[in-house]
Amino acid sequence: MWIDTHCHLDAAEFDADRDAVVARARAAGVGRIVLPATGVHNFERVRELAHRYGLSYALGIHPMCADAAGDDAIDRLRAALLAYAGDVRLVAVGEIGLDHFVPGLDRDKQARLFAAQLRLAAEFALPVLLHVRSAIDTVLKQLRQRPVPGGIAHAFNGSVQQAEAFTSLGLRLGFGGALTFERALRIRRVATAVPLGAIVMETDAPDIAPQWLYRTAEQRAAGAVMRNTSAELPAIGAALAALRGMEVDALAAATRANAMASLPKLALPNEVLHS
Repeated sequence: MWIDTHCHLDAAEFDADRDAVVARARAAGVGRIVLPATGVHNFERVRELAHRYGLSYALGIHPMCADAAGDDAIDRLRAALLAYAGDVRLVAVGEIGLDHFVPGLDRDKQARLFAAQLRLAAEFALPVLLHVRSAIDTVLKQLRQRPVPGGIAHAFNGSVQQAEAFTSLGLRLGFGGALTFERALRIRRVATAVPLGAIVMETDAPDIAPQWLYRTAEQRAAGAVMRNTSAELPAIGAALAALRGMEVDALAAATRANAMASLPKLALPNEVLHS
């Protein structure tokens, strides 16, 4: 069984065939999927989808949604975490973090929201799902100042040394479709250099499509789509297993155990999750 630790199943790209998307993932051997929220606007949506399909979810305010977040956003997040504290499907605070790649975003507001959400993660004893883009050292500084009960650095794209810094703080690293591209030299190098115990798998669906789904800009302009789904995870995992020179089943078992260690509620037995 595989675990997709990061999938935006609530995205509009899945509106036409969401039932079939989940069914294909299960048929492919993906037994757990985590749906992170991106803001107050979709807290209830990801929770509803998790319960509808027997999946898991996280609640948080994405750094790219920080500018739109109201003054009461943190209060509303805390209220939701309190209301659903007993929900076995709520596994983390996320997707939270910093994005210094997209121009024009309010970095000060991002930092304030991130710090507040780290405090909430500690208060509710929940791990975090981290968005870290062009801001790794700044995120690490915040984590050192405000420790959390573990979690995952989603779509990791840093150096081996930065990977070691995350793991030293009790976090694991999410790898997905980007590693399937031959030109993604740094991601492939890190994904093979870090200890197996540091790795979890993800898709970030519908984004970060693997190489075999990639379409050129010209193709996309002509109407071609490159939607990623959780059903691609086993093939992404097979690509990583080949890079690391190991059996696919061994990678699936290890990354599944890692995901459950990072997000402990994922390890609850099916009869509890479906009660």
